[in-house]
Amino acid sequence: MRLIVGYLATPSGKDGLVLGAQLARSLGAQLDICMVLPPDRTLPAKVPSEAGYDDILAARAHDWLAEAKASVPEDIQVEVHLSFHESFAQGLLDEVDRLSALAIVVGASGDGLLGRHAIGSVSTELLHSAHVPVALAPRGTRHSSATAIREVTCALGTRVGADVVLNTAVRTSELMQVPLRLVSLVALDPQNDLRDHRDTAESARERARNHAQDTLDIARAALPAEFPIEVIIADGSTVESAVRQLDWQDGDLVMAGSSRLAQPRKLFLGSTAAKMLRVLPVPMVVVPKHEFTQPEALS
Repeated sequence: MRLIVGYLATPSGKDGLVLGAQLARSLGAQLDICMVLPPDRTLPAKVPSEAGYDDILAARAHDWLAEAKASVPEDIQVEVHLSFHESFAQGLLDEVDRLSALAIVVGASGDGLLGRHAIGSVSTELLHSAHVPVALAPRGTRHSSATAIREVTCALGTRVGADVVLNTAVRTSELMQVPLRLVSLVALDPQNDLRDHRDTAESARERARNHAQDTLDIARAALPAEFPIEVIIADGSTVESAVRQLDWQDGDLVMAGSSRLAQPRKLFLGSTAAKMLRVLPVPMVVVPKHEFTQPEALS
């Protein structure tokens, strides 16, 4: 099992690297640190245009990768890779195919608040085109004291792909041997597939309770007896307020699904996941909308 970290020698790159190490340790996976450079770099005006500039840049990139590799704890198997592509995101996707990696890990863009997600151009492209799960590290993850994932939270609705997210969360928590927390978002989603136009606030919440219980039963049936698992019905006037009310701790990980607009086997960040990201203080994994083709977690 291999995980790719899209790396730059920046604070956000270090955020992604720390999350990648936590995931790799928890999953028993190899970490592949990948840096993508543009093939024909346009030189700044103050940089001499000399034939060896690209070689100098590549050499510096190898230094950055070596430093990144040295920062990864010794118990994690790690390799570094340098490639060239006009698009950093597409370069990472090409590396996924070349290395048969199961997920991509990236940090937030540099302009976000500490402990919050800020989606930059690379993350945006990945979240609308990737064919593997994408793990997003909020700004400041590099300061995390967690050495591994503590708990997996699965955010669930009733839209197409919810079963894939649940299956992914169940398999991941079992492989990591960490508790699973199921959070039902049905009551907060006015377009959920269980809603009836005659619903009152109480009947909608009753549907949410039934959905939560059904989800819990499915997860329990797939996990060993006595596996730590709980279900919570998200409560609040908005998705953002509900997420703020939940207890979050260092080392937690959230899994969410793609929008129903996603093409088969592709990601497309939905509105609910986007709302969660605005206030979520822990990493999120966005899962593509497709059925499993192999038993590994995060697949």
